[in-house]
Amino acid sequence: MIARKQEIRLQLNQLLDAVLLGLAFGLAYVLRRHNLVVIDSLGEIPEFRYFLWLLAIIMPLGPFLLELQGYYKYTLEKTVWKSLQQMLRAGVWLGLLLGMAVIFLKLEVPSRSVLILFVLFSAAILLAKERLYIWRQSARLRQGGFGERVIMAGETKMLADIAASFNPSQKLEIQIVETIDLETSSTDDLIAAIHQHNVGRVVLAFSRLELDAVQRAIEACEVEGVEAWLSVDFIRTSVARPTYESLGPRPMLVFRATPEVSWALMVKNGVDRVLAAIGLVVFSPLLLVVALGVKLTSPGPVLFTQRRAGLHGHPFTMWKFRTMDLGAEKRHGELAALNEMSGPVFKVQDDPRVTRFGRLLRRTSVDELPQLVNVLLGDMSLVGPRPLPLYEVNNFQKSAHRRRLSMKPGLTCLWQIRGRNDVTNFDDWVRMDLEYIDNWSLGMDLRILIGTIPVVLLGAGAR
Repeated sequence: MIARKQEIRLQLNQLLDAVLLGLAFGLAYVLRRHNLVVIDSLGEIPEFRYFLWLLAIIMPLGPFLLELQGYYKYTLEKTVWKSLQQMLRAGVWLGLLLGMAVIFLKLEVPSRSVLILFVLFSAAILLAKERLYIWRQSARLRQGGFGERVIMAGETKMLADIAASFNPSQKLEIQIVETIDLETSSTDDLIAAIHQHNVGRVVLAFSRLELDAVQRAIEACEVEGVEAWLSVDFIRTSVARPTYESLGPRPMLVFRATPEVSWALMVKNGVDRVLAAIGLVVFSPLLLVVALGVKLTSPGPVLFTQRRAGLHGHPFTMWKFRTMDLGAEKRHGELAALNEMSGPVFKVQDDPRVTRFGRLLRRTSVDELPQLVNVLLGDMSLVGPRPLPLYEVNNFQKSAHRRRLSMKPGLTCLWQIRGRNDVTNFDDWVRMDLEYIDNWSLGMDLRILIGTIPVVLLGAGAR
């Protein structure tokens, strides 16, 4: 509930875990260095400085990977088995990163024993630390907690609903010292309660927005120098989440139905461009071969360009390898009756306009590779709702369909890994895009990218 405190606590927790991972690695090294525990066939192992590159990856990325697995969420409700599963998944990703460093950067792991011991020690230390935290917090919870003292004021039913919605972690953060029904009590009663309990925060909740009562309560808190937190449940939304911002000197209550600008989104944008640049370099020989193949097998340009709808519908030029005959767009109207997709989107399984070489490119999804340039330029992302042509966006029948434009379009998304062109109902397509938008995280992007690999290799749903 108290977001800033929780964010600071999370960062401190991750910092502590980074230190614990470093200590676990150091312990593993010492035991192996002095031959107290030997698993590999080596006699002596080199000095600690040869292991520093491992620590440079483990300490900063370990807590980050744990966070991606949800390790720091709902700690009091977690079982030991759940924590071990999360640590195992994070460990697998960490192992993959270390393996990539060995393969691509030509680094060496001086001793497998140190790594094996580190895995065992780090899991035990992190689990012991987490169990100790749960035991301590549970004891505080049984004693009534020592959270921040707050007064709740407003309408009785609304206040009761808010208090009942607290989970065990929030009950530790909040100690309700008094509840005041402002429908039957005056603002003077609220001021007297603030003086009596010496609180620094008042939570206000109204189901029927009575501006005079709200104004008087907030003014009282302002005069007393305490924070006033106003519940916005009087404005009903199904998806949008309220946040507070400023527009010049004016305070604004903002309702967002998309991920808020955050470090995670900045990381996503940065990773997109770095991986796009790497992809263009790695696939450059393939791109040249495909370009030559397109040129030799059919007359016309190598690349197909089309104006597509980007973030918030902003037009941009998308690139693909050309897979159709020249003048294919002019024949669009002739094939309208063959459309297999409901709604504004046009999809035909055996499109007669596709060239023989183009069918191969579509089955392997190689025709999409030039869109790495769009990602590098910032018009697209690696993961996001697929960009649609402007004329299809203009034909949206439902206003809810436009919400898929609220995130930057991508090369792949849930639609690609859950059926792709086998999905013939546009509403199902939009539902998957909105599921992605509403639940977006860096971990989700990673899972979609991994899930896309077998889909592309097997050509599932490709046409």
